[in-house]
Amino acid sequence: MDAVVLAGGGVEPQDPLYDYTQGRPKALLDIAGKPMLQWVLDALEAAPSVERLIVVGLDALTGFQAAKMSSLLPGQGGLLPNILAGLREVRRLNPTAEYTLLVSGDIPGITAEMVEWVIAHALDGEPFDLAYLVVPREVIERRFPASRRTYLRLKDTEVCGGDMQVVRTSLAETHTEIWERLIAARKNPLRQAQILGWDLVVKLLFRQLTVDEAVRLAARRLGVRGKLLLSPYAELGMDVDKPHQVELMRQALSARGPASPEASGG
Repeated sequence: MDAVVLAGGGVEPQDPLYDYTQGRPKALLDIAGKPMLQWVLDALEAAPSVERLIVVGLDALTGFQAAKMSSLLPGQGGLLPNILAGLREVRRLNPTAEYTLLVSGDIPGITAEMVEWVIAHALDGEPFDLAYLVVPREVIERRFPASRRTYLRLKDTEVCGGDMQVVRTSLAETHTEIWERLIAARKNPLRQAQILGWDLVVKLLFRQLTVDEAVRLAARRLGVRGKLLLSPYAELGMDVDKPHQVELMRQALSARGPASPEASGG
């Protein structure tokens, strides 16, 4: 399976990480002696199921090491255009590619084992269009108790969205308008629910949906076949957006031990 790595762009002065990056791409942020993006590339390089890497969002990869690198695409003006450009590049390289792994470039804690877990669990079972990863609150907070992430409260659990998904490659050509609206609201679950329908908002507010029901209902509203991946790995939901998260990941990766569901909070 090919992987599209979303490396983002520069950091604006109003961004919480501006003092760390001074406007340079977040992907270059030093985490325990390596650029943040290099940690992600290393995990994908070591994952046997990943064949090629397409990095989107940077103009150059000077100083990075990535033997599986096939394409480097500049930023396309936003997250959704970056995703679509990456998926189209996968189709150009391999017109028969059924699925693509989407990976955020700001999850430096991931390992090859975690990548393999996502791919194996996504491909196990019925065909799908979108395998959506979530991480339970207890998994995150057991591993990173000071992470202060935002959680969606459901009937059976509280979860945050993961930063690695498996999608049908042909989605690059469909549903772009509603994807744009959902991505714009990605930090606000209630805004996302509003886009999908007020009945979903009500059910979320009163915690009438289980996590599996929420994913299935949202997928049906989008006109796609959805699949839930409930991650045992906290690192899959630990994107670096704020200064305290930078420090958490620096500490974690400076003293990294063996990666396993048990060690990672699962």
